[in-house]
Amino acid sequence: MSHSDAGGEGASIAPLCASFNQDCTSLAVGTNSGYKLFSLSSVDRLEEIYKCTDTPDVYIVERLFSSSLVVIVSLATPQRMNVYHFKKGTEICNYSYSNTILTVRLNRQRLIVCLEEAIYIHNIKDLKLLKTIQDIPPNRTGLCALSINHSNSYLAYPGNATIGEIVIYDANNLHSVSVIPAHDGPLAALTFNFAGSKLASASEKGTVIRVFSTPEGQKLYEFRRGMKR
Repeated sequence: MSHSDAGGEGASIAPLCASFNQDCTSLAVGTNSGYKLFSLSSVDRLEEIYKCTDTPDVYIVERLFSSSLVVIVSLATPQRMNVYHFKKGTEICNYSYSNTILTVRLNRQRLIVCLEEAIYIHNIKDLKLLKTIQDIPPNRTGLCALSINHSNSYLAYPGNATIGEIVIYDANNLHSVSVIPAHDGPLAALTFNFAGSKLASASEKGTVIRVFSTPEGQKLYEFRRGMKR
């Protein structure tokens, strides 16, 4: 990811990432000079609710719903995750991993950290590491999805690097549930609905979106580009 130098005064603020919180009530933006949180309560304007300039080059910033818990990863230390209570301005904890952190996902039960060849599952209440999934195929973009419905914390990630297999993992009870043969080509996108009962996927080819029931993996819908139905 390219970014501007944040060295001297007058350096431009370059956005490196942007993410909604789980219920889309706020927006988090990481920049070369820190990160900002915005409220989405108004349709007319973005209301800045917090600004941090202590950590440069933030390329991952995730907020847990409307709480004060924020997870930050910086390009300066891409193997370390920092968890903050932003309203108090204090660090809750930090964890270091064996490789670059590619993705962080949160719900009220679990915190998921995805590397290229491993996924770490933390308990959100005390942030203790509960499980490491190490037998995953190379996942260079850190593609994964976590249901925001904490009563069924399903995690979805690619089960194969060359074809579109999806592994459904029960992050509450810490075991695999099913494998969905979703696409012929490698996966490019995964997302759960609000209830965690459906999962949508697309491959790198990008012409078809398929929707499956979770955790069973039954195909429910298929949307194809260029077709009217």
